[in-house]
Formats: sequence, structure tokens, C-alpha cells
Amino acid sequence: MKKILLLILFPLQLIAQEKSNSELFWNKLEAHCGKAFEGEIIAGGKEGDGFTGEKLVMHIRSCKENTIRIPFFVGDNKSRTWVFTMSTDKLIKLKHDHRHKNGLEDKITQYGGSNPNMGLENIQFFPADKHTASLIPYASNNVWWVTIDKTSFTYNLRRIGTDRFFSVKFDLTKEVETPSAPWGSEN
Repeated sequence: MKKILLLILFPLQLIAQEKSNSELFWNKLEAHCGKAFEGEIIAGGKEGDGFTGEKLVMHIRSCKENTIRIPFFVGDNKSRTWVFTMSTDKLIKLKHDHRHKNGLEDKITQYGGSNPNMGLENIQFFPADKHTASLIPYASNNVWWVTIDKTSFTYNLRRIGTDRFFSVKFDLTKEVETPSAPWGSEN
């Protein structure tokens, strides 16, 4: 009986292991869909930067088959949304969707990059892509990375070759009230 059970369970274990690290990371994001969390700057905050001293909230607002949208609210400013997209080859793209109060796109928007490999299940890196380099030349050396585990989600930015580093960490153990829609969203 034990041998039969092993013959049944072993292929199931192999199927479970076939998910790429990108997919495992994606699943961790999806597990929090619809929830909002407060965060704090843990590196790179400066007085007058528009972030320091403001309430920081991320809302994993929308989880569709290949797109996860996470508005990032800085006080009353609802202009920023992180957009994660999964390609057919299981690579993840991170874009920054910036909007004005009237919902129209900012002139600096849709910048970011794609992970160059499957990463790890708890961390994905996104070096700046060609669109970012042409839109924001000084950001052509940007690398964004996101970490997620059972207790936290951390968004990071490093501009290679400079001292520019920004990191904000959200506590996934303490859900906060769901905020209203970001600018440019229908509801």
C-alpha cells in the first residue's frame, strides 16, 4: 500500500515543483489581492522629498491572469501604481503608471523593466529597460527589486553608479482600511 501511495504522490510532488520562481513570487503577491498595507521608508528618505512624513499605503487592488496592479499612495497623492505583468515565458515586468488627478497619464510614466531571469521566489529584480532609458536618461542605470515573504513586502530602487537608494517596507501582518481608487481608475 505504501508503494502505491508513493507512486501516486511522487508525480504530484514533481508537478508542484515545476512552478518557476517567478510564478511562486507571483502567487505570493496574488495571495494578498484586495488587501492594503501601511509602510515606512527604511532607506533613502529625505526631508522635502514628498514621501517623508507622509502616510504610505500599498493596495494590491487588482489581480488578473497576467497583471497585478498595486497603487502606492503617498499621503493624499494617488498618482502612483506599480503594474506587474507576467509574460508567456514566465518573466515578470514592473512598470510605474503615473497619473494626474484628472486621470490623464503623466508625461513621465510606464517606466520600469523586466526581470532578466526567473529570480527567486521571494525576490525579483527589474533593471531599467530601453523605454525607461529614453524617457528618463538619468534613470537608465536604475534597478528596482521587490521582496515578499510572510511578513513584509519591500519595494527598492538603486541607481547604479550613484548613492541613490530608496526602500519602503510594508507590514503584511497588519491589514489597513482599503483606500479609495487611485487617480485614473474607474472605481
